Amino acid sequence: MRRHRRKRPRTEEVSLNLAAMLDMAFQLLAFFILTFRPNPVEGQINLNLPLPGQHTVDSPDGPPGPGPDHFTRARTLNITITASKNGQVASVKVGLAKLFDGPLDEDRLRLLHRRVKEVFAVEDAFDQVILRVGKTLDYGELMKIVEVCTKQKMSDGKPVTRISFVELPEKK
Repeated sequence: MRRHRRKRPRTEEVSLNLAAMLDMAFQLLAFFILTFRPNPVEGQINLNLPLPGQHTVDSPDGPPGPGPDHFTRARTLNITITASKNGQVASVKVGLAKLFDGPLDEDRLRLLHRRVKEVFAVEDAFDQVILRVGKTLDYGELMKIVEVCTKQKMSDGKPVTRISFVELPEKK
């Protein structure tokens, strides 16, 4: 009598559907890119760095001077603009002195222009202007203040070109 061998069931090879895996990978990638929102700390870092070439180094045969770690700092005029909830200017401070409270109109723009002009008339007072702006300030209001700053001239007659702005931190 002949023995019949039991036929083992054939094992099928497992295959992965790469098209479906790639599709899922791209969907996840698109999801994370579209939903990414950086924190305010990650999104903007305010740095006061020295200007290029504004450092002095001791020379071996020259007179002793400041060491290699000595940097002259950029002289910065801070103009702080707080905003009301409707996007209008609430107050303006030039340096540490409050200039005015209330919305920005033609008289207050002229007052700001005169004050900034007085500040830049002082010899070598400032190299740059940083506008510290309230989060809710309307862009049009900010551009009026930027325009006032761009019309200024430094004591040597050169126009003020280094103007930047940063967002004020929210009060807690």
